[in-house]
Amino acid sequence: MAITLTDVAAQRVRAFLDNRGKGIGLRVGVKTSGCSGMSYVLEFVDELNVDDVTFDVKGVTIVVDKKSLVYLDGTELDYVREGLNEGFKYTNPNSKSECGCGESFNV
Repeated sequence: MAITLTDVAAQRVRAFLDNRGKGIGLRVGVKTSGCSGMSYVLEFVDELNVDDVTFDVKGVTIVVDKKSLVYLDGTELDYVREGLNEGFKYTNPNSKSECGCGESFNV
């Protein structure tokens, strides 16, 4: 089971953590919401929870709770620029469909 980052995503996460000045990594998770059923959650992590699983990916600690990992296993996180917009993009092999905006998915 694993979550991976592209080189660009890893650089952006390291830059965000450096600018923030604290934190042990990035939490990647899911929550029930959105028009397709589940949406992605990204947040900085200052301390680990009991049910967290960690991955060291290209110098970044990725933190995922065990419940989210079932839905995120094999996901690659990229950082992309599309026109004037930029942000993280998920390539999730477990996703059967996504909403039009790409913010939520169904498994």
